[in-house]
Amino acid sequence: MADNGSEKRFQIASVSLDERLVLRRTPEIEQERAVAIFDLIEKNRFRLLDGPAGPYELHLAVVERRLNLRIAAPGHASPLELTVSLGGFRRVVKDYFVVCDSYYEAIKRLSPAQIEAIDAGRRALHDEGADMLQQALASHVELDHDTARQLFTLLCVLHFRARSE
Repeated sequence: MADNGSEKRFQIASVSLDERLVLRRTPEIEQERAVAIFDLIEKNRFRLLDGPAGPYELHLAVVERRLNLRIAAPGHASPLELTVSLGGFRRVVKDYFVVCDSYYEAIKRLSPAQIEAIDAGRRALHDEGADMLQQALASHVELDHDTARQLFTLLCVLHFRARSE
């Protein structure tokens, strides 16, 4: 997909996170951030429904319990700003953090079968969060499930920062 010029019109080409308030991230969270950004840029499907074509530059921030997405497109004077309330995400993000913590601990001391069971729960919560994000953006953005999964990961990274303040 990344080599097809027409497909780039419906892709995110770069991602940045609001890092102004970052004090310190755990190595696990930093790894999740790096992998999510790499995977997102490598392959994604993202199209503004009522806006210019991409490739897009995406900036994400969590401000006052809202996810702010600033989307810039080439040749378009001002970026589009979208805001998603995070109230509905509270439970799934909290549960995702708990399961991720269990997963990182399990890697150190449990059997592969036990790790696999915890990872299945982690993936299910990740899918649930991605579906919620996809639905929250549906009136403005068309995106595929894998793109929504990577964006949910980045939402969690930003939320981790916000809850650590």
